[in-house]
This record gives sequence, C-alpha cells and structure tokens, in this order.
Amino acid sequence: MAAEKPRLMNTVSILTRRLKEGKTYEDFRRAWFHTTGFGVEGKEREGSSARLLTFINVFDPREVIVLGFTTTTLEQLKDALDIDVKVRGENPLDDVIEPAIGRSFAIQVADDDFTAAGNIPYQPATIGGKKTDMEELETDRLAIQVLYAAASNKRDTVNEARRQKR
Repeated sequence: MAAEKPRLMNTVSILTRRLKEGKTYEDFRRAWFHTTGFGVEGKEREGSSARLLTFINVFDPREVIVLGFTTTTLEQLKDALDIDVKVRGENPLDDVIEPAIGRSFAIQVADDDFTAAGNIPYQPATIGGKKTDMEELETDRLAIQVLYAAASNKRDTVNEARRQKR
C-alpha cells in the first residue's frame, strides 16, 4: 500500500497595518515586498501555492490590508512561516507603519458559489466538490493554530529585540 500523500489545506492570513503619518503605500510596498519566496512551489504536492493580495481601506487610505492565501501541507506551511519570520526580521516595517498590527488566521471550511440568480438549495460545506470532514478540519485547525502562534511569537521576539537596540 502506497504511503498517503500529505493533505493540502487552504488558509488565509488577514493582516492590517496603519501607515505612519506622511508615509505612502509605495513606502510600505518597498519595505514590505518579499524578495524571497515562501518556497512551497515544487515541494511535495502539486497545487501548493502562497499568494498575497494587498488592499487599501476605502474609508481610511492609511490602512493597508494584506490577505495571504496558501494551499499547503502542514510542513510546507511551517516552512513558509519560518521564511516569512526571517524575511520580516531582516526587512522591518517600523519606519512606515504604526506598531499595532491586526492579525487573523483561518482555515477554509467551505467553498460556496452564490453567483447564480434565483434560489439555491442548501448544501453541506464542501471544498472543490468534496464534503468537508469537520473532525479532520478540527485536527488541522489545531495544528495550524500551533504553527501560526509559534511564528507570531518568533516575529514579535525579533521585532522587540530590534526595537530595544534602537
């Protein structure tokens, strides 16, 4: 019996930052831009990805919102978070953003298309046409929670050490 391939999971990171007075989105982008990839391409599972979409709040142009979408195995996610911590530690945003950062992290539970006009019958949660296994999702959620918490702690430690040196 062949070994089971590690499962791919879809996650989203929602990070909100506020530009310092007088700073622009371009200032932010130059400081924030990742010149090192997250390294999920070509590792273990076809279909892995890590994409970041950046938005500016329409009511507050100083608020920058970055949505990070990943499709990874747990191991790939850990590797990507380690890379992110290292890159962000080497390329701090202190000069362009306020200290407070909003951080939310989530695992995908369903993929619903409400594009159609008219009535749509209820359907259980599915991703890619496959019914979501809620027990498996909870196991994955807890594992991902540990990874994100560890990465956030590492990032905060690096940032605080850097601030103490200033």
